[in-house]
Amino acid sequence: MIFLRIPIAFAMAISSLLVILQLGLPFMTVINQMFAGINSFPLLAVPFFMLLGQMMTSGGITDRLVGVSDVWVGHIRGGLGHINVLVSMLFAGLSGSGAADTAGIGSIMIPTMIKSGFDRPFSVAITASSSTLGVIIPPSIMMVIYGALAQISIGALFWGGVVPGIMIGGTQMLYCYWISKKYNYPYGEKVSIKKKFVVTSRAIPPLLLPIIILGGITAGIFTATEAAAIAVAYGLILVLIVYKDIRFKDFSAVLEKSVISYSLPIFCVSAAGIMGWLIAYLDAPAMVSGYILGITTSYYGVFGMIILVMLIMGTFLSPIVTIIIFMPIIQGLGNAAHLNPIHLGLIVNLTLALGMVTPPYGICLLIASQIGEIPAPRAFLAILPMFLLALLVIILGVIWPELFLFLPKLIMPSSFG
Repeated sequence: MIFLRIPIAFAMAISSLLVILQLGLPFMTVINQMFAGINSFPLLAVPFFMLLGQMMTSGGITDRLVGVSDVWVGHIRGGLGHINVLVSMLFAGLSGSGAADTAGIGSIMIPTMIKSGFDRPFSVAITASSSTLGVIIPPSIMMVIYGALAQISIGALFWGGVVPGIMIGGTQMLYCYWISKKYNYPYGEKVSIKKKFVVTSRAIPPLLLPIIILGGITAGIFTATEAAAIAVAYGLILVLIVYKDIRFKDFSAVLEKSVISYSLPIFCVSAAGIMGWLIAYLDAPAMVSGYILGITTSYYGVFGMIILVMLIMGTFLSPIVTIIIFMPIIQGLGNAAHLNPIHLGLIVNLTLALGMVTPPYGICLLIASQIGEIPAPRAFLAILPMFLLALLVIILGVIWPELFLFLPKLIMPSSFG
């Protein structure tokens, strides 16, 4: 059905309905399991984070983050490319969405880079690649959904995403510097320390958001869902009162966009709920785990198979849908191979983030290509080196688990009990 271009949510719902019909199960099972799929308190964090991202984009916060990034890294060879990566890392701490990152930052950075003399495919590639940091660096909508379904600490997943997020962003900046030296891409002038701190001070209020979210969750003051609601309240004060970038009468348009944006993934979550239940009902996790463990039982072999499957699935399905559909299998395989659930969740989320820049799905790739007005396959060729560098970071995290886990173990040790 997906290959026939039927929307993913309908494809999952209809195929599940046909299987239920073939099994002779009551149709009420469909309604019950679709409701059960979204009847989760942690999932309430998703619409709040999506609303927050929409407010940040519509409220001109992106421009302030670009200004901060410019004064700190704009003078390095390929300055606009470094600004692109750094502002994505900062914006990731506000939106939790890769697609919002691509749309918000790409609409500013891609035309600016092309006008300044950067190659069009590279401008699209660095924007799409850095946008994946939106689902890695906390808060991450994808990690909220994974933690809710896997029933593991969302806070631990958030902290676990900090190091790989910085590492992937760092490799992108190194690649940007190398390619900029090779093609003599432009860079800006150095600015004084005084100007750096003046510009940064103007953006301190939005930059405090990630600290409020992570600090409150870590201290046990509020849950991830409550943190999202508090972040929205804080964001409202910023865009409506402090900066006054959005007028009260225009705020209904922001709410409208957020509701529409949220309705699409939540319907997918609901439809995937019945499909995930059927997968478990038909004992697929045990069968798949048995098959994979029949091929390899080693730590590296199991993780290698998981990464390979997630890379393949990520090219066809959205990360959220992939998590929901394959969660029973991922958990079954993790339990059979005695993998740490936090470590497993991080590797799965990081790998699926790469699917956001791989065709044919690649939502970040598609958005950036549309803004840059080039074909997606051409953009992917430019993305490939950064894709491989990100994959290398994931492999390093598999070889040395403490590289990703030391921070959540240090800050939230109770999550590993």
